[in-house]
Amino acid sequence: MKLLGNSSRSISPIQKRQLYRCCVLPIALYGFQLWFYNKAPMAYHMKLLNKMQRRATIWILGAFKTSPSEEIEAIAGIIPIKFHLQKLAKCSLIHPFKLPENHIVRNLMNDSPCRNITSNPHAIGFLTNQQRNITKEHIINANVKSYGIFPSFDPLHQEFTPGNCLSDKFSDRFSFNLVNKKGKENNRAQELDDLVLHNSASSTTLIVTDASIKNNITTSVAHIHQTNVPLIKTVHHAVFVTSSEVELFAMRCRINQACSKDSISKIIVITDSIHAAKLIFDSLSHLLQSHSAAILSELQLFFNKSQDNTIKFWECPSRLK
Repeated sequence: MKLLGNSSRSISPIQKRQLYRCCVLPIALYGFQLWFYNKAPMAYHMKLLNKMQRRATIWILGAFKTSPSEEIEAIAGIIPIKFHLQKLAKCSLIHPFKLPENHIVRNLMNDSPCRNITSNPHAIGFLTNQQRNITKEHIINANVKSYGIFPSFDPLHQEFTPGNCLSDKFSDRFSFNLVNKKGKENNRAQELDDLVLHNSASSTTLIVTDASIKNNITTSVAHIHQTNVPLIKTVHHAVFVTSSEVELFAMRCRINQACSKDSISKIIVITDSIHAAKLIFDSLSHLLQSHSAAILSELQLFFNKSQDNTIKFWECPSRLK
């Protein structure tokens, strides 16, 4: 890395950052689950990783060695190593649920109190509460967190199987209208105004969702309009959840209500979280699969009612709302 930075033409800070994230971090954090879990002594490991990341950010920016770590990490666009590990740890919790039911890891994570001949004697379900409290192990930690986050996760859900998912059967019934980043905000505002005016028929429903986070409390607001008349307004509050999860939950509630009406043939969803809307049709395993499966089930019924039934997602920047 130093040779690249000291070459005659050198490389840009963006290229240095990409090199660090793609080549250094994956190697440095390989197998982090073995020591990064609840009650595990990780001070020494974190000290080494923080020192590594500080040297990398100084190299990326060419900053002074006395520069504060938090400031140069923010300027370089690199997430603090602790939060990066927490993100990776949460994503890794989904991996055991992709395994078959008879896999040894799934057997060890079996928390069922029932005991039979085929049960693994080392399974978590055989541990007493006292043993669980004193056990320092990645599987214990993953089991506690996973069953709280993914209570209904199913890697083989029928809505995501090839040939049965909406992207295979009804690819022409849903669409996404994204913001042109090179265009002006006034143009997008005019497009949304025209969208509302031209879709005032009784067979069209407009759904508007938004979410925000303040003091670890996430608030989502959703509106349902029909013939330019507001029908339903709902407000949800949640603690220690992401805005994407709340946005997707708000879409789930409103889309389910719209699909239940026989007179509706066109649904338009206006949201500033278009990436959350795309998760609905993502057949890969992700953290919000339970919400996606529930929405897909309703849309399957909605599309089967009539060939004219459609749903469209329009992206609206937060500053326009």
